[in-house]
Amino acid sequence: MTKYAVANVADIGPGERRIVEIEGRAVGVFNVEGEYYALLDRCPHAGAALCSFGTVFGVSESEAPDMPVTYERNRSIRCPWHAWEYDIRTGESFFDPRNARVRKYNVEVVPGSPEDTVDPDGGVQKGPYVMEGYAVSIDGDMVVVDTSRRRPARGPRAEATSRS
Repeated sequence: MTKYAVANVADIGPGERRIVEIEGRAVGVFNVEGEYYALLDRCPHAGAALCSFGTVFGVSESEAPDMPVTYERNRSIRCPWHAWEYDIRTGESFFDPRNARVRKYNVEVVPGSPEDTVDPDGGVQKGPYVMEGYAVSIDGDMVVVDTSRRRPARGPRAEATSRS
């Protein structure tokens, strides 16, 4: 299990995002109303830099035509190339949820500073904020991205693999 300290909470304000590099991959970390989410910065449809250049917008929902409509700000991201839309919280596509999903990383906010949480035996590791040259405060809370969890494989290739 490897976790990366990528920023302090104060570095990603509500409605903001930060692109970080983790294990050679660009990852977008989003602050949606105080909750943090991380997605791979690559649209699964055609490979555009989804998090870097995608438009963040809200979603309106209703359970039925005669039911109240709810609106959630900053919940979705639209790909800059072909306007495919994804739920920032889950990585699911609104167009094709069964076949298109952006890789989602688990995010947690832990108290302390990066120096307090770095574990030389494989726990929380210093993140790419050092490589990108961002100033990091040693006080307050920080955002940690966990890359150890992998989503289960889906689709025909996963079914073929499970049968063998």
